[in-house]
This record gives sequence, C-alpha cells and structure tokens, in this order.
Amino acid sequence: MSNKTMVTEFILQGFSEHPQYHGLLFSCFLSLYSVALTGNVLIILAITFNPGLHTPMYFFLFNLATMDIICTTSIIPKALKGLVSEKNFISFGGCMAQLYFLTWSASSELLLLTVMAYDRYAAICHPLHYSTMMSKAFCSMLATGVWVLCAFNTAIHTGLMMRLSFCGPNIITHFFCEVPPLLLLSCSSTYVNSVMIVLADAFYGILNFLMTIVSYGFIISSILKMRTSEGKQKAFSTCSSHLIVVCMYYTAVFYAYISPVSSYSAEKSKVAGVLYTMLSPTLNPLIYTLRNKEVKAALAKFFPFFRC
Repeated sequence: MSNKTMVTEFILQGFSEHPQYHGLLFSCFLSLYSVALTGNVLIILAITFNPGLHTPMYFFLFNLATMDIICTTSIIPKALKGLVSEKNFISFGGCMAQLYFLTWSASSELLLLTVMAYDRYAAICHPLHYSTMMSKAFCSMLATGVWVLCAFNTAIHTGLMMRLSFCGPNIITHFFCEVPPLLLLSCSSTYVNSVMIVLADAFYGILNFLMTIVSYGFIISSILKMRTSEGKQKAFSTCSSHLIVVCMYYTAVFYAYISPVSSYSAEKSKVAGVLYTMLSPTLNPLIYTLRNKEVKAALAKFFPFFRC
C-alpha cells in the first residue's frame, strides 16, 4: 500500500499571479460572457422562429451557437468565481465534468467548421445540385454525427484521465481544467493519454484543417472563374463570415494544442484559453449577424433596433 494521499479536489491557479488585474479581468470576462450568451441565444431564436432561415447553412450555424453556449458556460462562471476568491477550489468530479463539456464543445466546433466549409463548397461550386447534395436528411446526419462522434471521443479522453492517480500537488496552472496541466500533475503513467492526444490532434487539428483548406481551394477557384464581379462578390459574401471564424478559431487551437505536453506553457495556454473559450464564442455571433442581412432581418422582427 502506498502512503500517498489521493487528491480529491484541485485548485485552479487562474490569474492569481496577477492580483492587480483581477478587477479588470472580472469586468472583461463578465462582459464577454454576457455578449456571447446573448448573441448566441439571439441567433438560435432567429433561426428557430424564422422559416426563411431553415436552410443548411443556418442549421449548422444553429449548432455552432449551441456549442458556443456550452463552451462558455462550462468555463467562464468558474473563472469569474476564481477572480473574486482567494482560492478557486474544484472537486475531482467537477474538474472531470468541466473537462468533458469543454472538450466536447471545442472538438465539435472544429468538426462542424469543416462541415460548414463543405456546405459552402456545395453551394458555390455545385449550385444546381446544392439542394440534393445538402438535403435535410443529410444535414441532420452530419450534425448528429458531429455531436455523437465528439461525445464518444471526449468520453474516451475523460475516462483515461479518470483512471490516472493524482497524489502530489493539486494546483492546476490554468483557469479551467485542461488536459496538459492535469497530465503534469499525475503520479501514474500518462503514456496512453499522450498517444490519444496525438491522435486527436492529428484528426481534429490537422486532418480537419486540411479538409477545410481543400474546400476553400475549390471555392476560391470557382469564384475566380465567375465572369461578373457582382457574382464574385455575392459568392464571396456567402462564405467570408465562415472563413473569418475558421481562421480565428484554428489560430487559437494551434497556438494552444499543437505541441507536446512536455513543452506546455501555462501563460501561453491561458492566453489561448481566453481566445477559444471566451473571445471566439463572443465574436462568432457578431461576425455572422453584422455581415449577414438575412440574420439581421430575422432579428429585427423581435428587436426593432436591428433595423438600424
């Protein structure tokens, strides 16, 4: 029998090394959470109650908004509590639950962005066959596949994390429960976890990214072949919002995760964490509404100030 005491709770370090900024960070995070929650709920309402938005593109946008709500809600409330508390404790079970919902929503978003890129490819490169290629049944199958596949993958990673022994220090050098700092705290072998992380990085980070790049390669090629500048502008406007979101999200993910656990940097990971758990879900609804006349028109039915 080992004399080591098993860890039953963790302490989220958060931004405790910069106490002078806690007030500013609390205001910023609360504002980002409010805007993200409000914006994504508005998009869900607009798409749900406007029959004109019951198309594949907006169906996937509905799913993206739902993922953003899950992502921000699993992280920001606990982060806000840490900024007003001397120590931010989280139980082992709570940490695993936070890890599960964050990984589920983040990985689902990466996969969904690839699906949305394919949708734009079908709309621009094969407009005459678009309704056949992106039928309601096929879109539902794609969305369900994204949610189920990522839930299964996340269950495997969370299960592997739960089998580890934590018997030493219990301070997580982050403002939420994340895989790399948790692995560094384990006092048992993390080899299987590391292998699974590499496989997940290869699939979600590299393969998905390449598939998105290929889709946009065909899209750009198709746009350049259009004869009229009006046609080119209209085609580009239908995919520009998605392209902005893809670039923003993948930049944060690559910055945070496409590196070995051994080279983990707490400061770098915190910055990336803010980008993809707070800033990206906040900007997504703004990008899709400010650049989309159909969404603004749908929102104007509920809120007259969107007519401005």
